Amino acid sequence: MLSADSAAIVRATLPVVGASLDAITARFYETMFAERPELLDGLFNRGNQANGEQRRALAGSIAAFATRLLDHPDERPDELLARIVHKHTAVGVTDDQYVIVHKYLFGAIAHVLGDAVTPEVAAAWDEVYWLMAGALIAQEARIYAEAGARNGATWRQWRVADRKEETPDAVSFLLHPADDGPAPPARPGQYVSVRVRMPDGVHQLRQYTLSSAGDRSRRITVKRVDGDPAGEVSTLLHATVRAGDELTLSAPFGDVTLEDGDAPLVLVSAGIGCTPIAAMLDHLAATGARRRVLLLHADRSPAEHALREDMLRLAAERVFWYESGAATPDRDGLMDLEGVEIPVDAIAYLCGPVPFMRRVRGQLLKAGVAARDIHYEVFGPDLWLATG
Repeated sequence: MLSADSAAIVRATLPVVGASLDAITARFYETMFAERPELLDGLFNRGNQANGEQRRALAGSIAAFATRLLDHPDERPDELLARIVHKHTAVGVTDDQYVIVHKYLFGAIAHVLGDAVTPEVAAAWDEVYWLMAGALIAQEARIYAEAGARNGATWRQWRVADRKEETPDAVSFLLHPADDGPAPPARPGQYVSVRVRMPDGVHQLRQYTLSSAGDRSRRITVKRVDGDPAGEVSTLLHATVRAGDELTLSAPFGDVTLEDGDAPLVLVSAGIGCTPIAAMLDHLAATGARRRVLLLHADRSPAEHALREDMLRLAAERVFWYESGAATPDRDGLMDLEGVEIPVDAIAYLCGPVPFMRRVRGQLLKAGVAARDIHYEVFGPDLWLATG
């Protein structure tokens, strides 16, 4: 898919471009938001801009895509972009925004690299960009069509039927469509975007994995996040939303979903990463699944373990680790799979902080779980890819 001339130039310039990607993406976001501040109102999460996560995720995805093109020049690595596609559709990215991104991204490349960006170099990287953008646009169009929407029009009003305090810092909201119509199908593990107006008048989005989903309901579980700009939406929801209020939600998206089958399951989570795991357990119980399920969860303490009651009720085979307050049969400290019997031919689903998932993934591999059978979900930009 990448022309031979462009491939040679990209291969020669990838080291310097890769080394400069952090500076390039920083310049890109700075100039784009300075000239197009409306993009921060209801599209880009300003918390992820403040902490640098979005910048690092973008840099990682560009480098990975370009490297894959060089390794397989006759292919377009669409599968590499699946997670990005679902994140984009969850916030309503539209086709025309790729033209805007192109303008500011290539302006940033020229600014950072200066005279090194010859017309030939610019043309080669332009080809990489539009291969990547074309793949994203095509996949996003398909997902929008599956959701019964076009170009980002997936938003809908939902009424809060109930608010449940799970822990001092986490609350669950049970939601029903405000128009009393049917809810679109949701697969266990998918998430929705919640769009809220902040006190300063700017709309912000945040994705929340559905902790359960029925034919006419949704449940999201939100943890208050103090002192982190990326947590402003969660903190606002936690502090202000009550039964009877309405929230604006997207259709459900996400590619890390529980697949039907008979293989044993290992469901692994830490902290608020329990939400997709709870949804999977709920789905297995509702459908009468008979497959073996091993639930593994780590948290600070039993009192801070959101959805603990659900997990106790839905998982017969489970091991919980707590940093404090553990009682028999729970375990003390961080999750350690030493001595835990991992089912043969198991499929594993992980959700939690990236360092936690990297460590547990390594332990699962040592226990004999195949790499292809270990799936993970990341809250926010996917820094697993961005950090190698």
